[in-house]
Amino acid sequence: MERNYIGVDLHKAFFQACAIDGTGARVWEGRFPRTVDGIAALAARGLSGARVAVEAMGPTWKFVDALHALEVEVCVVDPRKTKLKAGFAAKTDRLDARRLADALRRESVAPIYIPSPAIRDLRERCRGRHHLVRVRGKLVQAIRALLLRQDAGDPPVTCLYSPRGQQWLQTVMVPGAAGQSLQRLAAALAAIDAHARAAQAEVVAHAAADPIAHQLTTLIGIGPILALTLRAEIGVIDRFPTWPQLASYAGLVPRVEASAGRAWHGRITREGSPWLRWALVEAAIHAMRRPDRTGRWARQLAMRKSVCPARVALARVLCRDVWRTWRMLEARPA
Repeated sequence: MERNYIGVDLHKAFFQACAIDGTGARVWEGRFPRTVDGIAALAARGLSGARVAVEAMGPTWKFVDALHALEVEVCVVDPRKTKLKAGFAAKTDRLDARRLADALRRESVAPIYIPSPAIRDLRERCRGRHHLVRVRGKLVQAIRALLLRQDAGDPPVTCLYSPRGQQWLQTVMVPGAAGQSLQRLAAALAAIDAHARAAQAEVVAHAAADPIAHQLTTLIGIGPILALTLRAEIGVIDRFPTWPQLASYAGLVPRVEASAGRAWHGRITREGSPWLRWALVEAAIHAMRRPDRTGRWARQLAMRKSVCPARVALARVLCRDVWRTWRMLEARPA
């Protein structure tokens, strides 16, 4: 039986699918609800031996899991690297599905890594903790701004969400609507801080139980939280044959335009995983104190250029250390 190539344009409530054969002729196309019944209707069209291409977006992983349960080969496509609009002036759901199917048939898609459910769970755990910490920081800023506007005095502590800081907030008396806002913000800060501390404890516990994350904590500047974040965002180190490829995935390599013997190097690309890039730059902030040759180089670079470019350059070097540490751990005999 001839293999079919199916392109899927995925949306929140539905997906548009188009199947073509090996010659590029359309076999069928249709729109299905993004539900269990919709997946069953897609399977009824015949998925045996077919290849499916779907763009990466919010609900992609659940859709991929449903197709994997049907033993279907799925290719998740990077829309930025896969040119799907060539030769078409219009853009519709139907045309997007056709272009995906045809690009898959011509082997011109740029597939991305499909993380396992365990890796996705680690990512959600680390990202959820990070969101809570960011919300906590915004609440602290709002409270400090309110206290400054009302001339209520400086807090006696640096950390407002510490137990002492929260006790002090309960004693601050601000008249009018500002006082009510302060009470609400203080209550929200206490609740968010409790959730953030619980999420952080879970991340630290998982980092201690994960051998890769535990090994990454041996690097200067990387603690349990950053180690588990790196573990989750990288997923599998074998997909990076060299450490510069890992740096490129983190978006820490400079843009390069070269032609006719001339080369221009610009800012970093910022493409790839923003969470991985954040973790590496955060680790570089603490790794500036490294006593080795790399640390001295980073400090000299900070004096010549400035601190921020030096941190980014050191984060790129940390990709090498992470890659080597991870590969050496996997190379050890079990």
